[in-house]
Amino acid sequence: MKKIVALILMALFLASCSGSLVQSEFMEHDSMYKNWDHMKFSWFGSKNPTVEDQQKSMEQQWWGFEVPYVPGQ
Repeated sequence: MKKIVALILMALFLASCSGSLVQSEFMEHDSMYKNWDHMKFSWFGSKNPTVEDQQKSMEQQWWGFEVPYVPGQ
């Protein structure tokens, strides 16, 4: 009986989490990382970025589109 209750609670928990993923637009992306270079940088190189990393990120468009900064908003 305890296992059934635990499974029902787990199913409800997962159902509620999937709703928040849809609202955050996370599920609309085809992947979390743009490519393997982006994943390696995020896991290992983000503490000490180099000029080469910056060039790769611009060429491979790791971070999406640029949002202009507007002072006062």
